[in-house]
Amino acid sequence: MQFHTLQPAHKLKPKKRIGRGGKRGTYSGRGIKGQKSRAGKKLEPMIRGLIKRYPKMRGYKFKAREPQYKIVNIDVLEKKFKPGDIITPDVLLEKQIIFKIKTRTPNVKILGKGEITKPLTIKNCIISKNAKQKIEKLKKVSK
Repeated sequence: MQFHTLQPAHKLKPKKRIGRGGKRGTYSGRGIKGQKSRAGKKLEPMIRGLIKRYPKMRGYKFKAREPQYKIVNIDVLEKKFKPGDIITPDVLLEKQIIFKIKTRTPNVKILGKGEITKPLTIKNCIISKNAKQKIEKLKKVSK
């Protein structure tokens, strides 16, 4: 047996040539009008229909994310720090009160839940109105 003498076990079925007269009739199984009856079958891609249905809005729409804050209450500061300590986000990271967000030191907001008896200095943190009053009250008393 040689390579040029090999033949398939079944004969290939000939492709039906539609639209050339014969037994299939005038429209040859394609229907009368429309995109599918035309030669070439240039159908619109699926993604185009989705894009056309998508609502178009005028102008550039960009919503900036609101900054994320790690929240620390005053009662936590009361337990973890000594009188006169300086509190910054880095110090809070070292004491593992807060943790990094995607390898960055987060913004810290200090809230006034709980009571505080030690005078503390707070830097680079956002402080709520209630917490600020409690901390300033201690500073006035300690002077």
